Amino acid sequence: MKVDGSLRNFYHYAFPMQAVLVTCKYEEKTNIVTVAWHTPISAKPPLYGISLSSKRYSFELIKKSGEFAVNFAPFEILERVHYCGTHSGRSVDKIKETGLTLLPAKKIKAPLIKECYAHLECKLRDTIELGDHFFVVGEVVSVSGDDSAFEKGVLKIENVKPVYYLGDSTYTTVDGNIKREF
Repeated sequence: MKVDGSLRNFYHYAFPMQAVLVTCKYEEKTNIVTVAWHTPISAKPPLYGISLSSKRYSFELIKKSGEFAVNFAPFEILERVHYCGTHSGRSVDKIKETGLTLLPAKKIKAPLIKECYAHLECKLRDTIELGDHFFVVGEVVSVSGDDSAFEKGVLKIENVKPVYYLGDSTYTTVDGNIKREF
């Protein structure tokens, strides 16, 4: 039997979605935001999109700097992933509070996160207002990843357990491990 769902939370039906850490930097301000609404858009040219509210501090930094990095996080750093999605960079230094290690990127000023297994360096191509969020489109200018995480360009899922967001501060990974409380 089918039951009516919540139109207000329609997007929960699309979960799980992989949670990534997006890094951005403008002048001396660096921030990290957790994003579950993201996707590849085009292979030629290589485009990647993230969905952000204009209220987010990271949105402001990305607009000013014209770049961002997408960092793919393993489940082992879940608490830090959750923290970066539930605290504002306007009022807290997420790098200091989480202890995440920043690495220089190859082609952008926004840093990469050492604890993550893969990274997309993106130059801002466009921001498109769609309802209460902006679709932030980046052209991927560099890609890097841990050699143990990939074989012939394919993710070795047995070596990397990505973080998947289920909604309502609930996360899982490929082995079915579920975490609900922080």
